[in-house]
Amino acid sequence: MKKYLPIILLCVNLFVYSATPDTDIDDIIRDIYELASEDGIDDFDDWQQRLNAYLLQPININQTDYDELTDLGFLNSRQIEDILLYVREHPMTDIRELKLIYSLKDYDIRLLTPFIYAGEPKPNKIYAAEVFRYAKHEIIARADATNLEKYMADKEPDPVATQLRYRFNYRNKVQFGAYLKRPRGGEKEDLLYGGYIQLSDLGPMKTIVAGNFQAEFGQGLVLSGPFHGSRSSYVLNAGMSRDDLRKYSSTNGAGMHGVGATAQFTKGKNRVSITALYSLTRTNDSTLLHTVGGNITYRRDRLKIGLTTIENIYSDSLQYYFRNARYNQHYFRGDKQFVGGVNWRYNWGIVDWFGEAAAAQNRTWGYGVETGLRIYPVSDVGLVVLYRYYSPWFDPRWGYAYAQTSRINDENGLYLGAEIKRLQNWRFSAYGDVFYFSGIKYGIPYSPSWGFDTQAQAEYIRREWHALLRFRAKEKCKKDTYSLRGQLNWNYGGWHLRTQADCNFVKDSLHNLTWGYAINQDVHYSFSRVPLVLQLRLQWFDARKWDNRIYSYENDVLYGYSVPALYRKGGRMYLNMRWQIIPQLSIYLRVSETIYTEVRDDTGKRTDTDIHLLLRAVL
Repeated sequence: MKKYLPIILLCVNLFVYSATPDTDIDDIIRDIYELASEDGIDDFDDWQQRLNAYLLQPININQTDYDELTDLGFLNSRQIEDILLYVREHPMTDIRELKLIYSLKDYDIRLLTPFIYAGEPKPNKIYAAEVFRYAKHEIIARADATNLEKYMADKEPDPVATQLRYRFNYRNKVQFGAYLKRPRGGEKEDLLYGGYIQLSDLGPMKTIVAGNFQAEFGQGLVLSGPFHGSRSSYVLNAGMSRDDLRKYSSTNGAGMHGVGATAQFTKGKNRVSITALYSLTRTNDSTLLHTVGGNITYRRDRLKIGLTTIENIYSDSLQYYFRNARYNQHYFRGDKQFVGGVNWRYNWGIVDWFGEAAAAQNRTWGYGVETGLRIYPVSDVGLVVLYRYYSPWFDPRWGYAYAQTSRINDENGLYLGAEIKRLQNWRFSAYGDVFYFSGIKYGIPYSPSWGFDTQAQAEYIRREWHALLRFRAKEKCKKDTYSLRGQLNWNYGGWHLRTQADCNFVKDSLHNLTWGYAINQDVHYSFSRVPLVLQLRLQWFDARKWDNRIYSYENDVLYGYSVPALYRKGGRMYLNMRWQIIPQLSIYLRVSETIYTEVRDDTGKRTDTDIHLLLRAVL
């Protein structure tokens, strides 16, 4: 396969010539994912579902706010402020007016357009007679069969995982969802279920939510949702957050489970939001966690200041199984924890100051602070600086902020980023992050330790094609990693083609040098006369060491995605099909296979085959 791969890629590329593209939402979501985080995104499932919800019920650009536009995840604070200022002075009659907003370039507008529309502002009242008449109903049935070869050889438990989802949405003001999920190899007693209901804009009540939900305020030191993106090509988005409660629609069981409400009061230029919440979750099979808390936020013109407090009460004293492990010596232990913090944001026009300071109860008090500046010195140039300090004893249960590890404790760091859009069709971005750990961290068996993480990226973007070159260098745990990505996209009518090459070099503490690479070609075609879309990927990879593994985003069925770690040597392919049988019914099918050039384990198998099937009905 390796011998003929260059010929295959060349033939596919020569088939295409530049022309006006036909936008595909799968490509947009893939682009957002790959730019939104270099290390992958925790719980992208919920964010992807929110984006698809905005496709069914788009945002009225003339009746939106800062938090709602922040929810999209790819607009920076300057762009959001410019949009809100424009529609406040000149309500849009056509979304093509976005071109008149200087901070929005053509590629920003391409990402934004599917999720918004320009309409007359509607009253926030909810009329019972309209709720069921104009609501959208969505029913989804999905089945995934994983690693079929291993099942055929070993007759393991059923390799099929299934789930059923239902969603109800009326203008994003009345939302209800429920799911039933059976994991792979599960029995009837292993069934997982959950749901949510959210009401928005009911008089002074901005949000009322029950069931599965998430809460996020300030920089996330006290409360943060399960969705996390950190180091990113969207360098100016560092430190941005949405202050609110909202439903949690993922089926992975994360998030809070209980009730919450936010009331909002406005008098002149003053606006006060008051939030209260209660959650009951499990930390393990025997320990329950009760969380009670709330937030008060005051806004006036360019100022926002908020206070967030929560109390975590465990049914049993929380301990860790690996009590003798050195990396977890400062983790929280006990049956009660209080966490509180103050967050702020102030905008001086070209300067945006944001931050949060918090304290968490542990065996002794721990403290954390994150603060930064976003600066726009001239048009099309943005700078960001972000400083963070989390003391060793700072270990909040529901907190997550900018960090180099999965827990925000025992870390000191400084992040600098810049984005330049001065040249026509060009976008340049770069960041550098220096960090220091005073104690032992998971995977880092010595202390103190420090490291750095830097990235530079250049893009050339036109309607018909897009070129990207990215370089990243990182040192952590006395290990140097250098990676390079080159990417080229072509569009021709219903054709979308994408060629991508990744390579990396890793030097360990003994100065041993290892490398890995992956090359893939994507071919997407949307039929003009038949509501059918096909997506094909052919890929070759060679990463002999685990440190050289390469992550590559893959399109999947609706609300699905995968980012497999390409390890060892072999090839991979997948074929996706999306067929809209009738306007109300669609079918999605994905078949993927990985072929290794060597036996992976003692089963003697060289291949992994997965099949995903999804049916979707929208009424």
